[in-house]
Amino acid sequence: MPFVYVHIVVFAVWMLFIEKSPWPTLTLVVSLEAIFLSTFVMIGQNRAAAFQQAKADHDFQEQELELKTNTQLTREIHQLTTELHRRVIEDA
Repeated sequence: MPFVYVHIVVFAVWMLFIEKSPWPTLTLVVSLEAIFLSTFVMIGQNRAAAFQQAKADHDFQEQELELKTNTQLTREIHQLTTELHRRVIEDA
């Protein structure tokens, strides 16, 4: 909001005290400012999107590693359970 307040004051002073017919120049300045601001907003959005993509890639890699580890542990537990079951049945 400070950005908006500064612009309101600057444009009001300019229109009331500096120029007698400020509308053509004011239109040009505001249009150029809109072009630059929209460009900066798009640059910021692209950077945010790149950061989010990098984070998503990292999270995916971590989840894949966790899934592989859990699968391996589950298989080992199954193998141990099967071996214990076999030994219990042989001893009986």
